[in-house]
Amino acid sequence: MAKSVLECNGISQEMVGLVSGLIDNIPWPDRRKAMGEVAVTMLNGSPRLAESIFGWKRTTVELGIHEFQSGFSCVDNISGRRRKKSEENNPQLLLDIQRLVDPHSHADHQLRTDLAHRNVTAQSVRDSLVEIGWKEEELPTTRTISNLLNRHGYRVRSVAKVKVQKKRRRPMPSSIGSGQ
Repeated sequence: MAKSVLECNGISQEMVGLVSGLIDNIPWPDRRKAMGEVAVTMLNGSPRLAESIFGWKRTTVELGIHEFQSGFSCVDNISGRRRKKSEENNPQLLLDIQRLVDPHSHADHQLRTDLAHRNVTAQSVRDSLVEIGWKEEELPTTRTISNLLNRHGYRVRSVAKVKVQKKRRRPMPSSIGSGQ
């Protein structure tokens, strides 16, 4: 019967639990390098075994092994992984939308905020963009245009109109000095 790698290297289950607990207390990215060091010293450099024994992701362990052996840490560009916004992909789109919406925008009637209220919908903005020459396939969806307008300070509000004043009833002239 074949021995397991743990038995071949003289590693007990208690040792696996201890190593796993210690690795969990190390902050990133040093944790990845420590995972690689454990895989090299205890598991003959096998990321698959590290995955099955410790439950670590194999690709993370592979990267940790490379970091451990080379001495260089890899830098993660997590913030660069996000999806770009519509106006970042196509700045002309934002300029055209602003040109269409600005004439229909007005300031807050009480001047409490710096938001520009608009009385046009995102669908009408999208239709207007098609009319000025944008292709239907190039434009984002109506929901995306609505998000874009909200991000840039345009909020849909009904136009503030002057309220009609109710006529007050004049009190009936009392009979002052009517002689009664």
